Amino acid sequence: MSESLKLHKDQPERDLGTRYESTYHQGSLSSVSRQSYTAYVSSHGHKALETKKKQKKLTAVSKKEKRSYLAVDKEDEVIGYVVPVFRSSHLATRDLMETQEEVKEEGVGYVVMRNLFPKETDFKMKTVKKTRETSMRESAERLTLSKKLHEKQEFQKKMNPDSLTHPPEFMVKPRGQTVFEGKSVTLHCTVAGWPKPRIAWYKNNVVIDAKGHPEKYFTESQYNMHSLEIKNCSFSDTAEYRISALNVKGESSAFAPIIVKRFKEEEEVSDRPHGFSLEYGVTFNTTIIDKFDVSFGREGETMSLGCTVIVYPTVKRYQPEIVWYRDGVVLSPSKWVHMHWSGERATLTLVHLNKEDEGLYTLRVNTKSGFDSHSAYVFVRDADVEQDGVPVAPLDVRCHDANKDYVVVTWKQPAVEGSSPITGYVIDRLEVGTHHWTQCNDTPVKYARFPVTGLIEGRTYTFRVRALNNAGVSRPSRASDPVVAMDPSDRARLRAGPSAPWTGMIKFTEEDPTVGVIPGQPTDLAVTEATKSYVVLSWKPPVQRGHEGVMYYIEKCMVGTDSWQRVNTGMPVKSPRFALFDLAEGKSYNFRVRSCNSAGVGEPSEETGATTVGDRLDLPPTPGPVVPIKNTATSVVVCWGASKEVKNLVGYYIEVSVGNSGVWLPCNNKPVKGSRFVCHGLNAEDKCVFRVKAVNAAGYSGSSAESEPCVVQACIGVSGCVLPPTGVTLLESVRDYMVLGWQAPAKTGGADIRGYYLDYRKVKDGVTSKWHELNIQAVTGTSYKVTDLKENEFYQFQVRAFNQAGISEASAPTGSLECKEWTVALPGPPHGLSVQEVRKDSLVLLWEPPTFDGRSPVTGYYVDFKEETGKWRCVQERSTKHTYMKISGLQEGVSYRLRVHAKNLAGVGVPSKPTESILAETRPGTNEIVVDVDDDGVISLIFECSDLKEDSQFVWSKNYKAFTDSSRLTIQTAGGKSRAIFNDPSLDDLGIYSCVVTNTDGVSASYTLTEEALKRLLDISHDHQFPIIPFASEMAIELQEKGRVRFWAEVAKFTSNCQVEYVFNDNIVQQGQKYTMNFNKTTGIIEMFMDSLEVNDEGTFTFNLVDGKAKGRTSLVLIGDEFAELQKKSEFERAEWVRRQGPHFVEYLGFEVTPECDVYLKCKVGNIKPATEIIWFKDGIEIEEDDEDAKKIAKADEVLTFDIGKLVIKSEKAERKKKPASEESPSKPKISKKDAGVYEVKLKDERGKDQTLLNLTDAANSSTELKVMSTEHGIILYSFVVHYFEDLRVGWLHKESKISHSDRVQCGVTGEQLWLKINEPTEKDKGKYALDVFDGKAGVKRVLDLSGQVWEEAFEEFKRLKAAAIAERNRARVVGGLPDVVTIQEGKSLNLTGNVWGDPVPEVSWMKNEKPLVSDEHYSLKFEAGKFASITIAAVTNADSGKYALVVKNKYGTEASEFTVSVYKPEDEAEKK
Repeated sequence: MSESLKLHKDQPERDLGTRYESTYHQGSLSSVSRQSYTAYVSSHGHKALETKKKQKKLTAVSKKEKRSYLAVDKEDEVIGYVVPVFRSSHLATRDLMETQEEVKEEGVGYVVMRNLFPKETDFKMKTVKKTRETSMRESAERLTLSKKLHEKQEFQKKMNPDSLTHPPEFMVKPRGQTVFEGKSVTLHCTVAGWPKPRIAWYKNNVVIDAKGHPEKYFTESQYNMHSLEIKNCSFSDTAEYRISALNVKGESSAFAPIIVKRFKEEEEVSDRPHGFSLEYGVTFNTTIIDKFDVSFGREGETMSLGCTVIVYPTVKRYQPEIVWYRDGVVLSPSKWVHMHWSGERATLTLVHLNKEDEGLYTLRVNTKSGFDSHSAYVFVRDADVEQDGVPVAPLDVRCHDANKDYVVVTWKQPAVEGSSPITGYVIDRLEVGTHHWTQCNDTPVKYARFPVTGLIEGRTYTFRVRALNNAGVSRPSRASDPVVAMDPSDRARLRAGPSAPWTGMIKFTEEDPTVGVIPGQPTDLAVTEATKSYVVLSWKPPVQRGHEGVMYYIEKCMVGTDSWQRVNTGMPVKSPRFALFDLAEGKSYNFRVRSCNSAGVGEPSEETGATTVGDRLDLPPTPGPVVPIKNTATSVVVCWGASKEVKNLVGYYIEVSVGNSGVWLPCNNKPVKGSRFVCHGLNAEDKCVFRVKAVNAAGYSGSSAESEPCVVQACIGVSGCVLPPTGVTLLESVRDYMVLGWQAPAKTGGADIRGYYLDYRKVKDGVTSKWHELNIQAVTGTSYKVTDLKENEFYQFQVRAFNQAGISEASAPTGSLECKEWTVALPGPPHGLSVQEVRKDSLVLLWEPPTFDGRSPVTGYYVDFKEETGKWRCVQERSTKHTYMKISGLQEGVSYRLRVHAKNLAGVGVPSKPTESILAETRPGTNEIVVDVDDDGVISLIFECSDLKEDSQFVWSKNYKAFTDSSRLTIQTAGGKSRAIFNDPSLDDLGIYSCVVTNTDGVSASYTLTEEALKRLLDISHDHQFPIIPFASEMAIELQEKGRVRFWAEVAKFTSNCQVEYVFNDNIVQQGQKYTMNFNKTTGIIEMFMDSLEVNDEGTFTFNLVDGKAKGRTSLVLIGDEFAELQKKSEFERAEWVRRQGPHFVEYLGFEVTPECDVYLKCKVGNIKPATEIIWFKDGIEIEEDDEDAKKIAKADEVLTFDIGKLVIKSEKAERKKKPASEESPSKPKISKKDAGVYEVKLKDERGKDQTLLNLTDAANSSTELKVMSTEHGIILYSFVVHYFEDLRVGWLHKESKISHSDRVQCGVTGEQLWLKINEPTEKDKGKYALDVFDGKAGVKRVLDLSGQVWEEAFEEFKRLKAAAIAERNRARVVGGLPDVVTIQEGKSLNLTGNVWGDPVPEVSWMKNEKPLVSDEHYSLKFEAGKFASITIAAVTNADSGKYALVVKNKYGTEASEFTVSVYKPEDEAEKK
């Protein structure tokens, strides 16, 4: 076997190096030289190798000398003998000298190798061609040798003492670190294990893909040492990192937390660790001050960004490197970008701003010790449009795939489309050196991508784009960078320059007989783009093409036909790209290409396959939900769900609308990628709504759903970091461990506490050691068990808190605590005190049980409180078993401290650490939990918070403990409102429900659900589940004109969907001749009309209402006497209507007595004509015109009167008899018995007739039945007569005995009322009462039985009225003496006295501004003789101004007499004058 098959341990690595060397030198050959060299090797190489094998035998070679000189292909087939050019060992030199050169022409590879060796070394290279048989034999020998080597290695592995497998073990674990934002951090660890473990890094249990994110992570593993580097740390990198080591024996993990902290703005320290510079012998510390902030500009303006850079120490002739970035890309000076470094200040000037300039700008200062950086965003707003409604200019115009006569122009759509959507884009080109822009497309294109053809080879062009919509054309975009129309290979050659590593260049030329050769077929023809407007083809030039240039013809064929048409007949194209326009949309085509030159046209390429003309790229899907998060007072962080399955995404545009304006403005004018963006430039306290749309080359997606409104305000306090914890206390001590407790920081900096870190140090003889970390993983609670301590040794501890704002300072160290076992009987102190629901008069205190119970379990707790400077007092008399307590009775505006004791059977333990000072006040905007029962009967508790921060959460609990049974309650939170819904309310749900809003300044509230409240809520829930439509008025009936009957009802609450069903005797009635229905949904009046009532209309009328799931029903029963009476009234009303159609009486005949005692018969008529006959009758005899009574008849304004005479009472008669006849004055005839009779009036004409009658002959029979009325004095029996005159005799009887007039029993007449009064009635007054009325001709007797229920009701009403009268007479009242307003000069004394009445004597009190006054040195309050209440204010001041009241009270009532006191200063009055 040849020595070329010698092997050693690093054989694969050396073979790989040999291949690289061979590939490098072969790649430097020209195409002609490479072919020549290949032919030489194939003809001589194998032969020489075979000869050499025959001369030599296989000899043992040391490991150091083993090397292969075989060149193999991908399938390990030997294809030649290769000598490594950089090897000059004795063996290589000997082999080269033994070879004989048999080639006449030297290849470039041989020339290169010869020149690389020393001149004195004389060697020659010879290649031998191998036969297939030789190659197969050598391959088999290699496989056999490899197998033997593998078996030997396995044997040695088994004999190795380290081969005993064991699971992974961390010799050095990674340590948690705290870094600053924007800096890098590295985690290191060492892992042992056999077999060698596989390593994986995790972040919050999510595997880290370092290869997928090389810009963020870098992992390294060497000699069992592993590291993870996290670059450019941000807040999102704050997490728990885990490294997992895994082999066949098991898995082991180690954890390390990374905390990313932001420096306070006022700190002037370097934010990055620096290294020592050996070159200059110092460590450069860099500080960036006077930093540029978020900036806003407008297109066309000039903007400068700058920072002052301080590098210390200052080294002569040394300057740091200043680098500027935009969106992570290094900026270079250009026409639009100017940079300046003055030695102290770095300035970047953006000339003539454009939207392409928008982005995140970063200044990086590189020194020999490291680097510092500062970043801020620059926003560029659109310039004002020349015409309203037109779109703004597109942006970021670029050129791609430039060829001899073809280039692809791309751009990005603008953020604002104008008053209507963009319908297309126009592309313009400008040849460099000219000033005339030429439009490239006749028809606007919708895609943000367009192939421009027809360029002239060798010339330079720039491009710009304009957008169109229905309102017009936008301004042009910024011009693209210049691009030269030339072959890509020529452009690459110009860019590359010389490539050989040696001086000079070797060129090989060969005159091939290619002139006049027809080019071959183009290859790899494909459709690279297909839209509705155009199709782009690309291909590779043919291999056979000669020295002259090749051009191309493109042909198309519609699928289903065999007719090929040449597209560019007039002018062949030079570039292997072509865009076809004017294709039929929806049709399918095949394409092919032919090459041509001066010799002719070659054969066509292979067909592309069917291509349908249409858009291959779809519009991006609508982005997901948008979530705004408060950031600063002028910015909001907007997050959204990325568009799914989107192709060629350009980015997203974010829009904002302030309030309910409906006007949407862009937040960014340059598309951003990712799903998070900080929208700057907002106004503080504005209520903003956001939406997002995605963009790709096809256009815009639909706008996302609008976000929840977000108020622009800072989410984290300006103070930034969290305060340190307080009250670090020893809770329990055992021989080898101690339990520590502490109180959470009073100020969190506006972000929730995420955990705590503890440090410890030993104390020996008063000397303390260094602080050491206790816990790598953060502690989430406020207690920690410190283990692995030594008994009887002293320790000190301190605690730090951390949140999003950073890590706090350490708490005050504890005293020296000895680690020894506690043996006391009393329990330890409670810990973890916290306060919720602080109000002006109450608060809720919570705590955790002590960790050390003593000799017996804890049985209860006592709570102490004190004012800021007062003494400790116990809140309750009896201990409580709960770990919470509501403390009431606090004074508003007073600060309190609280502490808790635990007790067991042995007694009361030591108190806990007191809380911080707590001010009793109800802060503005404080809300309480509200109980709600919705329309579906669902009972829920609602709590709203208007001070919600970015990371705030609503935390609900029952009895101040976390929910353990989630099936009882469902929590729903949206925006600033959280709802706790009871799934199945029952007695199991009784308790105290509290809600705390995290990341706020103690926003919390509670609600106690009692059994009575639950019963009431269940009743309301039932009403809501089965709602009843309420009626403002139940069904009623009324008679209308013509006797028409109206049934009606009024609905109090209903919707527009409410429907009414009309039912009579369980049968639905419909609109028709008999029934008329109407439901006025404006007023809620339901009506049903019937023209008349018939016998078969007796029954029940019902209105049935249905409004969604709510129902209502109202009914009216018309049966028996009620129906008969209504029917009679209906018929009467109808008759009345008929009567009123002719002459009729509006008011029937009656009598009237004037103040002069004249008696008139009077009636009123209506609808009278001159021809209407009016006839009077008395006792059935018509009164003629010539009768004496006719003179008494008169008519005035349709009122008919009959003057009967003058009424004379007995006293007047007696006086008249005393006067002589000569003194009597003539007057009207006096009314007498002859005037008694039946009077009648009749009306008659051609339209009808009417009559009225009045009987003045029977006064006694006109009396009504006796009725009863109670008063505060007694009981009254009464009756009414039509008219009363002096000859009417009236008598009252009780139990058939005449009642005599007395002080207790009185009778009399008032007007037409006959009455009997029984004052202070007793049981003796029961019985039958009778009233005898006699008018001289006839009499009537009215009887009433005043006993039984009649007596009881009347007597009870009498007692009630009597008691009310007594109470009214004796109630407490202020009867006078106090003014309404008192104005008094400051310094004077005020004395007011009020007269008081009441029986019994009332209690007297004074109030000021609704608060009780107490008699003291300033206020003197007196009450004298039970009648006079006085107040004296000594030396009044302005503070005495206010509203005062004198309040009197006794058992009969309370009354307050209010007055106002106004105190003025004399100088104020003088100024007014």
